[in-house]
Amino acid sequence: MSHLPIDTQREAEPIRLFESDFLEFFTHISPITIIILWLPVAVLLIVNAAMNVREPSFPIFIPLGFLIGLFLWTLAEYTLHRFLFHHKPTSPRQERILFLFHGIHHAQPQVKTRLVMPLPVSIPGAVIFYALFYLILAILLKSPQWVAPLMSGFLVGYLAYDLTHYATHHFPMRSGYAKYIKRYHMQHHYKDPDTRFGVSSPVWDWVFRTQGVE
Repeated sequence: MSHLPIDTQREAEPIRLFESDFLEFFTHISPITIIILWLPVAVLLIVNAAMNVREPSFPIFIPLGFLIGLFLWTLAEYTLHRFLFHHKPTSPRQERILFLFHGIHHAQPQVKTRLVMPLPVSIPGAVIFYALFYLILAILLKSPQWVAPLMSGFLVGYLAYDLTHYATHHFPMRSGYAKYIKRYHMQHHYKDPDTRFGVSSPVWDWVFRTQGVE
């Protein structure tokens, strides 16, 4: 992935990505926006799952599916960050696309409006993952009741990731786990961008030995 010179990284003015003002507008987003959009969706998925329960016993699949969704998000977070966002481009076109997706963040890591996933990326991504979960659970495994709680947990995991990412760049986080994860992510930016791909958790870096060295 290409990175801009360090003096460009520190510019206060965000790098413009598109000539079109309309397209440029969608490259900026507030963390409030993703909370307003995705938190109600996650809640509605749980409500929908609960309203469609037919068994008289406690529907264990709802909390269990939610927890599995949270777990799957941590793996998705690591996999997407490492293998998609940090993919080594093999052509100028790929380099341009990767810069739009993630290189811009490494070029200007402190720009507040480019720290959470813009909607033109997160909405199609959510649709793709929902379709994947539906295919596996509802069609292949004949267990459609698991789809909603699992997707709800997945979305909450995504929200935790994006909000943690924003916090690591703009909140002090001076003690405990918050201090640790902030330092961990800053090392990804300023020490070695090819390690420490976990943002909300380092667990998959430990599993795949990409946690870097101190």
